[in-house]
Amino acid sequence: MGMEYNLCIIKPNKNSYSETFVQAHVDRLVGHKKVLYGGAFPVYDDKGKFLIRSPLAVLLYLIKKRIFKKDNIAELNKALAKYLTQQKVDVILAEYGMVGARVATACKMAGVPLVIHFHGADAHHQPTVTEYKALYQKAFAYATAIVVVSEDMYQTLLNLGAPANKLFLNPYGVNVNLFSPVNVAQSAPNFLAVGRFVGKKAPLITLQAFETVTHAFADARLWMVGEGPLLDAARQKACELGIAEKVTFTGKQSTPQILELMKKMRCFVQHSVTAYDGDMEGTPNTILEASASALPVISTRHAGIKQAVVDGVTGLLTDEYDVAGMAQHMITLAGSPELAAQMGKAGREHILANYNIEKRIAILDSIIQQSLKDRAGR
Repeated sequence: MGMEYNLCIIKPNKNSYSETFVQAHVDRLVGHKKVLYGGAFPVYDDKGKFLIRSPLAVLLYLIKKRIFKKDNIAELNKALAKYLTQQKVDVILAEYGMVGARVATACKMAGVPLVIHFHGADAHHQPTVTEYKALYQKAFAYATAIVVVSEDMYQTLLNLGAPANKLFLNPYGVNVNLFSPVNVAQSAPNFLAVGRFVGKKAPLITLQAFETVTHAFADARLWMVGEGPLLDAARQKACELGIAEKVTFTGKQSTPQILELMKKMRCFVQHSVTAYDGDMEGTPNTILEASASALPVISTRHAGIKQAVVDGVTGLLTDEYDVAGMAQHMITLAGSPELAAQMGKAGREHILANYNIEKRIAILDSIIQQSLKDRAGR
């Protein structure tokens, strides 16, 4: 699939169950990969060893970080630049804008091209964007490519000063082989929501909409999968609304467990919104996975969802915070298994055509390889 190269992927967390996309890059991109991690700036190498080797430099680093709360630390920059040179790294893929912003100095020192992959909060969460604004400008100037996952994010980064010629829109993909079509037409009016209980996924709005559905369909049920800061508030809301016995909070579930749940569902629901702090989705993986399983999707006109769900064809979209609109869409599909099955089938076809992981990884790989060629041509 093109040339061989040494690729260094830098990510904040050693492992995170929800970062399916980051793991897909680690598993599927071509090139000889080294993976570094440890926060917005990597402090560990691919063997899990501390990047700074000399005890004196470690001491200086700790004093600057813990006592003086410094971010741009010379010892760390030097250690990373030295690592990149020693390992003959050809190109870096920084997962998240914050990581790209922090490592740009070291990349420049080592003369290694930098591809920055934005994912969501790093572009939209106002406190984060404000904190990193100056660093983003420097990183944009040095980076060879900046990858975004939705048209909204593309526009946001353009407004933040990212050069148009460096911006590439490449939504996430899903491994369609993992998801086989479920038989929606045979299901009861069961609804499924999967995602962290956080502001931008507005779980309380989903519950409010579902409460309206229960008046029209006494046998309607809702499963909410995931955990997060709003889980307790969601449980409380279900009790307040008098629907606690119709809502199942499952906690965190593995992909095989979610696939089992999907088999008895009529529809997938997610009321994504722009949170009070500006935080937004990119393109939610859960929506892609639901469509790949031939479940129709009810969601909002928000970020990458507007492209992932074809309104009226693969699902039904409503405006953000429109509780009545969402409830009406749920009632529509609760009342028509045939329409739900038809939309689900169209959804799977849409994913196969546009969001296949292999196709998306191939595009990302070509962006990385072009960065190498651009840098070599300078």
